[in-house]
Amino acid sequence: MKQYKQPDYKAIYSDILTKMYPERKKEFELLLQKQELSALDIIDMNEKIFGNKISSRKNQQLKSYSKEDILQILDFQKKYNFNNSDLASYFKLSRNTVTKWKKLYGQ
Repeated sequence: MKQYKQPDYKAIYSDILTKMYPERKKEFELLLQKQELSALDIIDMNEKIFGNKISSRKNQQLKSYSKEDILQILDFQKKYNFNNSDLASYFKLSRNTVTKWKKLYGQ
C-alpha cells in the first residue's frame, strides 16, 4: 500500500496564527509544541481559529482519519456516553461512518 506524507499541520497553523492572528498565538502554544497533532487536535484548532465559517459539506468529504484518530473518537463516545447519532453530529460525520468504524475496530 502506498504511504502518503501528511501535511505539516504545525507549520501551517503556526503560519496562519503568525500572519492572521498574532495576538492569539500564545493560546495555541501547547498544541503546537506537541510531537504529532492528531486529527482531533487539528479539528479543535481549526474551529477555535476560524469558527464554523470554514466548515462546509464539501470540505467534510475530504477528511480522512488514521486508525489512532478513529480509536480516539470511539473512546470519546464511550467516555461521554454518546450514541452513534450524537457522536456523528458532534464530529460532523455520517452515522454510517461511525457504525462502520465500530464494526471494523470492534468497539
